[in-house]
Amino acid sequence: MFVRGIIAFLVCSLFAGHGQVQATQAPKDTAQQPHPVEFPALKLGQHIVYHTGFALVYNEEHEQADWVAYELTAEETQKSFERGDVFMKDPLVTTGTAADEDYLHSGYDRGHLAPAADLGYSLSSMAESFYYSNMSPQVAAFNRGVWKRLEGQVRVWARNNGAVYVVTGPVLKPGLPAIGANKVSVPKLYYKVILDYRMPEYKALGFVLPNAGSSLPLTQFAVTIDSVERLTGIDFFPALPDKDENTLESNICLPCWKWSTSTQSGGKKPTAKAGDAVQCGASTKNGGRCTRMTKSPNGNCWQHGGD
Repeated sequence: MFVRGIIAFLVCSLFAGHGQVQATQAPKDTAQQPHPVEFPALKLGQHIVYHTGFALVYNEEHEQADWVAYELTAEETQKSFERGDVFMKDPLVTTGTAADEDYLHSGYDRGHLAPAADLGYSLSSMAESFYYSNMSPQVAAFNRGVWKRLEGQVRVWARNNGAVYVVTGPVLKPGLPAIGANKVSVPKLYYKVILDYRMPEYKALGFVLPNAGSSLPLTQFAVTIDSVERLTGIDFFPALPDKDENTLESNICLPCWKWSTSTQSGGKKPTAKAGDAVQCGASTKNGGRCTRMTKSPNGNCWQHGGD
């Protein structure tokens, strides 16, 4: 994986007894680097921060990442190291990140974007998952409930498919409430997009979830990646051939994914079959999922590009 290879450009050491990671980033010619499949397109002025198991683009205005991206392989889901729960400022974010004091008594969890459970395959990846650049203020019932269920489902898919590409983050907009002296924005919505780009079947899926507890099945939050792009303004998976990118991002196929009963509310597995009416996979202007039912092959209703 490319991000794992970036470790050659980093010097990371774990201070025994302190639980802190010190990292420095060596210069590199980013123009010569291949664009990893999981990386979204960069906007003007954005810079990628590379860590052992993930990469991110930091948003200084909102004091959290615009996106966090990584490849998760089946082997990496086999955790070798336990959570350290030592939250740290990210030394590679030169403008500074949020800190303990921002979240203290705020009423919000320090919610992981790239979950610690995805990064337990090495000591450095686990420790770096607790950087504040990988945190966002989340309602406890969300962080410990539906968001955790979705994280578990992604690990199931990594094991089922050999590997998946993941991009995740908050939906950042002007005017969000904020916490702490650093004014850390509190998002109303979060997204996650997943790509399986291995034969015999390519597939992709997006999710948009409100920052609130929910007992609904994960399928209720599933949307096309195109709709996540419209909501966030982020261009996902630009390294794919255009034909593949257009097809994968404009369609949603819930039955194409193997859903774990342990991550679905009520233990129910999606049973949609070809020809069945399903809920439209597109998002509305306010970020919610369209409520229309459709039998269109691309999973969208007539208003959102379906047949």
